[in-house]
Parts: sequence; structure tokens; C-alpha cells
Amino acid sequence: MLKVAVIMGSKSDLETVKPAIDALQRFGIQHSVRVISAHRTPDLAAQFARNAKADGYGVLICAAGKAAHLAGVMAAYTTLPVIGLPIKSSLMDGLDSLLSIVQMPTGVPVATVAVNGSENAAILAAQILALSEPTLADKLDAHKKALADAIVNTEL
Repeated sequence: MLKVAVIMGSKSDLETVKPAIDALQRFGIQHSVRVISAHRTPDLAAQFARNAKADGYGVLICAAGKAAHLAGVMAAYTTLPVIGLPIKSSLMDGLDSLLSIVQMPTGVPVATVAVNGSENAAILAAQILALSEPTLADKLDAHKKALADAIVNTEL
């Protein structure tokens, strides 16, 4: 199975990214976690993105706050699916991050999840990988069933 890269622009994003890491582990998806800054280490970002497919990655999750250019920079250098994870900042409660990630130019798409929506980023990555991994698709089906059961079994 292809791996997922979880990349954050700053180590301070780790707490917010942790639910994504936990979800990838629950689904049995190999992953790596890296800190790469679009602004402070742009050469490293380009190198990682260019080599990601050859290195066995199938999806990149890119978490960043404020200007939040990481996902867009990575998407510029790869044809792999890139999922942008906007991180809530003190400036505009994450709206700045959300708009920076979701407003990509034509030809350089980035899928975007909710502000601080790291678990959804991991689930979306799993759904992408599951297109060619029946075992993972079964795990996702079980996950959806568990979500539904939790609602149906809710006592008021």
C-alpha cells in the first residue's frame, strides 16, 4: 500500500495534526510525519514533493497556518493528491489559513478540509488510497458503519 506523508509547516502544529496521525494508525496506513516550511525551507519542500511518488507516497497531507502556502507549494511540484489542512491561527481564527489553502489557481488543485480538521484529512487520504486497496476500503466501510451505529444507538 502507498504511504501518506503528513507534513506541517511548524512543529507547533503537531498537537492539531495528532488526530490525523492517530487515524492513519487506526487504518493501518504507513505514514511519515515531517516539518517542512514553504517559506523557510522552500528547496526542501520542492525536493520532497518531486520525490514523493518515487518514495512510495500516494497522498500528501499538508498542515499550515497563517499564510498557509505549504499545500500549494507541494501541489506545484507533484501530481499526487494533496490535502490541505488549515491550522487555526491567532490572527483570524484560521480563516486566513483556510482561504490561503482553498484558493488555488486553475491547474494546481488542493483538496481542503475544515480548519483543524486533521482527522478528516486522514480519512480523505484513506479514501483515496482505498480506491486501489480493497482491505482498506473494508476498514472504511466498518468506520462508516460505526459512525452510523453511534447515532442510531444514541439514547436521549
